[in-house]
Amino acid sequence: MIVPMRERVVAACDGASKGNPGPAGWAWVVADATEAPARWEAGPLGRATNNVAELTALEQLLASTDPAVPLEVRMDSQYAMKAVTTWLPGWKRNGWKTSAGKPVANQDLVVRIDELLDGRSVDFRYVPAHQVDGDPLNDFADRAASQAAIVQQAAGSEQGSPEPPPSPDTPKAKPARSSGGAKSPRRTGSSSSSSARTIKAKFPGRCLCGRGYAAGEPIAKNAQGWGHPECRTAEA
Repeated sequence: MIVPMRERVVAACDGASKGNPGPAGWAWVVADATEAPARWEAGPLGRATNNVAELTALEQLLASTDPAVPLEVRMDSQYAMKAVTTWLPGWKRNGWKTSAGKPVANQDLVVRIDELLDGRSVDFRYVPAHQVDGDPLNDFADRAASQAAIVQQAAGSEQGSPEPPPSPDTPKAKPARSSGGAKSPRRTGSSSSSSARTIKAKFPGRCLCGRGYAAGEPIAKNAQGWGHPECRTAEA
C-alpha cells in the first residue's frame, strides 16, 4: 500500500543476514510528523547476503512510498547507499559492468531501485548502526529486519504485528565514571596507516555494526576491532 501523500516523508530501511549469507530479512519504517515510527513492514528472504537484504529493504521502501513526495531515507549500509548514489551512474555507462569489467553484483535489485528513483526527490542520510543513542527510525528498521531474518515471517503495522524486540547487538549505556578514575575518551577514528589495511578474514566473526562476516571476506581494523571495510570509514 502507498503511504498517504505528505509534504515530506522521513523513513528508514535496513536488511539483516544471519551468517552472510544466511537467513535474511528486510524492513522499512515510515515516521509520523514527530518522526516516531508510524507504518512499517518487514519480510523474509530465505538465504541471502547482507547486501541483498539491504538493497531489498530500499527497493521495498521506494515501492511503498508516493514518488511525488520528497523522501528522506536513513540507512546504516554504506554499500547500498553508495551503490545507488555514487556507483550507479558509472555502472550504467559501462553497460552494467564495474570499473574492472565485471558484472555488477545484485544487478537486478540495483536496476529496479534505479527505476524507482527516476524522477523523484530522495535524500539519503547515513546513520551508524547499533549506537546507544542512535537514530530511532534506523534502530526500529534494524530490529524488524533482524526479527524477519530469524523467524522468516512477514510482519508489519498493517498486520497488527507487535513492535520488534530490542536488538542484542546494540550496546547498553555505560554508567558515568567518577572524576577520580576517569579515563581519556576513546577516539572513534584513527589516522594510523595500519587502520587503512584490508585483509581477508581467516575465521568467521562479527563486525562492530553487529553483522557477521565469513572466512575469506575482506575486513579492516578500526578503533574497536576488525570488521567490514565500509564500517571502518563510517563515523561512529
